[in-house]
Amino acid sequence: MSIPDKLKDILLQVAKPARYVGGEYNLPNMDKPCKERVCLCFCDKYEVGMSNVGTRILYHMLNDTDGVVCERSYAPDLDMAALLKANGLPLFSVETKKDVKEFDLVGFSVQFELQFTNIVYMLDLMGVEYFAKDRGEDIPPIVAGGPCVVNPMPFADFFDAVLIGEGEKNLAELVELHIACREKKMSKKQFLLEASKLDGVYVPAIHNKTKRAVVADLDNAYYPTKILVPNCDIVHDRSSIELFRGCANGCRFCQAGFYYRPIRKRNVDTLQRQACELMDCTGYDEMGLLSLSTSDYPQLKELVDGIKIEADKRKVNLALPSLRLDSFEAEIYEEMQGASLTFAPEAGTQRLRDVINKNVSDADILSSLTGALKYGVKNVKLYFIMGLPTETEEDLQGIVDIVQLVKRLHKEVGSSKLLNITVSTSIFIPKPLTPFQWERQISIDEMYDKQKFMREKLRIKNVKYSWHDAKSSLIEAVLARGDKSIAKSIVKAYELGCVFDSWSENFDYDKWIAAFEQSGVNYQKFLDGFDEEEELPWDIIDNGVSKKYLLGERRKAYNAQCTPNCLKKCNGCGANKLGRCKI
Repeated sequence: MSIPDKLKDILLQVAKPARYVGGEYNLPNMDKPCKERVCLCFCDKYEVGMSNVGTRILYHMLNDTDGVVCERSYAPDLDMAALLKANGLPLFSVETKKDVKEFDLVGFSVQFELQFTNIVYMLDLMGVEYFAKDRGEDIPPIVAGGPCVVNPMPFADFFDAVLIGEGEKNLAELVELHIACREKKMSKKQFLLEASKLDGVYVPAIHNKTKRAVVADLDNAYYPTKILVPNCDIVHDRSSIELFRGCANGCRFCQAGFYYRPIRKRNVDTLQRQACELMDCTGYDEMGLLSLSTSDYPQLKELVDGIKIEADKRKVNLALPSLRLDSFEAEIYEEMQGASLTFAPEAGTQRLRDVINKNVSDADILSSLTGALKYGVKNVKLYFIMGLPTETEEDLQGIVDIVQLVKRLHKEVGSSKLLNITVSTSIFIPKPLTPFQWERQISIDEMYDKQKFMREKLRIKNVKYSWHDAKSSLIEAVLARGDKSIAKSIVKAYELGCVFDSWSENFDYDKWIAAFEQSGVNYQKFLDGFDEEEELPWDIIDNGVSKKYLLGERRKAYNAQCTPNCLKKCNGCGANKLGRCKI
């Protein structure tokens, strides 16, 4: 029996069959003539993968390329995985139910560290060897991309190649190259040698240096507007437009802010056109405006006003993500009364905000919150990071003080509406390609002490406090800064039962510690931090921003010295060699 025939009975036994049936609205033509069939694998469940804008772009880009058909595969939930194994079925594509290892090229999207065991999980379901060196010519090239390629070393050996940077450029070039190499009947090894010469393609077997691939002109870059509409509820069930890529603020804890430089924007006319096409082609009742710091878009008011006219005609709501307190335009909310407002001060005191280069003053907080509350915001969400370098109890108390400030301002503006405040704290994790990449990770006991302090202090009416799990933060820190030795620990963790680690009900700290110990890996060294002079596992990757610049920023942090927004003054981070910042 074929895979589709066998699935008919299996789908009746799983919790959410809609994850696997395919046939979504706006599905591209899977039957067009093609030279290359690609399968994009997302290392999490359907409802997470379908929410991811990056993989959405690449999927539609490839399907809009002549001679290429692209399908999808998501990490099946545990009930489906068990049934696949029991019935002798491999991991399959959603669209045509084809065995993933029968595609010409397979790409994995790795979004964050706690997905690493899902790589092994999906390779296991494919029925292939975990390590690329053990796979023969009968298995297609399996490559990886996504945000975690900032430091690909912990998982690199699972793949034939790792795509560093923006897939609109290097994935498109890799597929074109693979078609040419297949037509010349070149071996996989020969193809990978040629691939290593492309910008943004790291081949672990060669261990070649490479620089991050960057889309120079974002305004004219590919962006799909006739996108798939999912079969079931997903995590972010809405359409979205990407305002700009990169961030000029230089927050010293933020990997994305450095990784996605140089800053490039889309013009208002382009975004309004894309927004209207998305609304007309999808039927979503909500649209998100995406970027790392949306309120830094220079024509945000003009853009929101223009889109809102068209959105109101179609009964579509606009969703604004986390905003910077220093660049918040309160008048935007005059037409969006009742909306929730999300701010990320990150630290509770001016001193610590200077350490992390948040460039948000107490005056900014006061004026922005006053403006937002004046226009009738009913829900305020505040995000902070605990465990930052140099943090003291006074900084934690500052978080409580900001909450009290919000309540006082709400009373002063005379609003009759009930105000709900949500405070969320995450644990600082020192990530590669940041000025804090050398720092130590605070211990679990320190995490627990800080969370206990906040729980006791935030017992305030109409204030809800949530916090990130301490133990998963520690494992994430190890995986973020690990070297190639970590790969065997990832395999061992999977063999011990670790899978879907980012889902709290599945995460098992004790199994991870056992995996490190049984594989002979000293995980503590990746928590203790690094000397400034030592070679870092990810140094072979040129991500754009220079190590010299990051070291300078680290020293400024310890002096609580800020660096200005780099669009006001170029600070010489080095990313301009990949393209010019412009917004």
